[in-house]
Amino acid sequence: MNICYYCFMKLNELKLTNPYLALPAECHDRVKPAPLKNPFLIHANEAVAEILGIDKEELHTGRFVDFANGAFQPEGSDTFAMCYAGHQFGFFVERLGDGRAINIGTLNGLHMQLKGAGQTKYSRSGDGRAVLRSSIREYLMSEAMHGLGIGTTRALALIGSEHSVYRQEWEKGAIVLRVSPSWVRFGTFEYFAHKKRFKELEALADYAIAESYPHLVGLEDTYALFFGEVVEKTARLMAEWQAVGFNHGVMNTDNMSIAGLTIDYGPYAFLDDYDAGYICNHTDQYGRYSFGNQPTIGEWNLRALMAALSPLIPREKMEERIAQYWKVYRQHYIQLMGRKLGFDTIQDGDLELIRHMLGTLQGLHMDYTLFFRTLSRYTGDRTDILKLGLYHQPMKDWLDDYDKRLLQNTSTPSEREERMLKLNPKFVLKNYMLQEVIDAAHEHDFAPLDALFRIAQDPYAEHPEFEHWADATPDVYKNRKLSCSS
Repeated sequence: MNICYYCFMKLNELKLTNPYLALPAECHDRVKPAPLKNPFLIHANEAVAEILGIDKEELHTGRFVDFANGAFQPEGSDTFAMCYAGHQFGFFVERLGDGRAINIGTLNGLHMQLKGAGQTKYSRSGDGRAVLRSSIREYLMSEAMHGLGIGTTRALALIGSEHSVYRQEWEKGAIVLRVSPSWVRFGTFEYFAHKKRFKELEALADYAIAESYPHLVGLEDTYALFFGEVVEKTARLMAEWQAVGFNHGVMNTDNMSIAGLTIDYGPYAFLDDYDAGYICNHTDQYGRYSFGNQPTIGEWNLRALMAALSPLIPREKMEERIAQYWKVYRQHYIQLMGRKLGFDTIQDGDLELIRHMLGTLQGLHMDYTLFFRTLSRYTGDRTDILKLGLYHQPMKDWLDDYDKRLLQNTSTPSEREERMLKLNPKFVLKNYMLQEVIDAAHEHDFAPLDALFRIAQDPYAEHPEFEHWADATPDVYKNRKLSCSS
């Protein structure tokens, strides 16, 4: 996206558009935000403001707080909630929608939402609010995923308030002003297919193609090509999650982006010790959305989307494209893992070496992120790597195979180290780190939040002042589960 560095606007100069409102009326419901009481700015994202074309000096004004609170609506704003359905833990729910997110308009190709701005038609008896802890988690993690190079929604601002919200106990309400090039979900298509509203379904497909796949507009078999690209983007996203050790936790079809983005951050987690069976969501009793099952659920969700699109696309054409899912996933995953291991090229046998490594990490209860960062500086001296686990022989066995494989590299050890340090983050935002920030925020101390935000923006840098967050997760905090309201 081209940015005009001399065209930044004041808030009263913004002119928003609402392209989604051109769709049939059943696709959305117009609703006004309900501002929080006594709002205040917690954090603003200057990088996102730059993309939007907003003058960064505006981020520290009362008008900006009003903007993030829904009390100030720029020219062109026409607020609404989006309608969709979805499979939740495998069971179809025919009516969901934005229950606590209100769209305020589009600027420079990004659609802005206020998450936590009050009830909508789709709140299902909920209050439409978001609490401070969950808002902090979404604000920080969306920036962290961007910093890691993984497709994601982002956020412009986080505001707090004195507004009381009840979630098992009384907490303070907050709003995340989040942005995305698309908020269309798999479940959006499911809603209209289930209702047999095929004209709306076709209009939605045309909209999604123009918005996220404009290069397909006007081509023959546009809808089939569209589905094929969604398959590929989803497969690649799953590979990126698995390679970096990210567990989404709620991969319902209403939480799956048609544009291949990570959306709707709830009880997510980055792995502490490597565990393929890790479940970060305590609601997920049977492990449907466990870390290791995410690629399989990616395909499951695509098949749900395929059923929804069947009025528009012959099933055999979609079967041809979804048949490529595992090929795309495996190729991308092996490429990512090979690069994390410092290999110049991918060769036969690398997948087996990767599997051997993961089994070793799981058996030794090794920290996933710390292992790769330590391996990045491996020169043959095994001391630092062996320190990461209590038992040494399994890792020695794997390192024997790794040493042999490195002999096939043509790059020098120093070149390999330089590449690996750019691919293996020193920091990921683990849940214990986020909890430290949340605890401080409840005491109105937002300095830890700002520190974690800076780490999120550049997770590959050394950040020596935050060295304690680069260590393995303390045992007492490892692999905890969270609720969907987190």
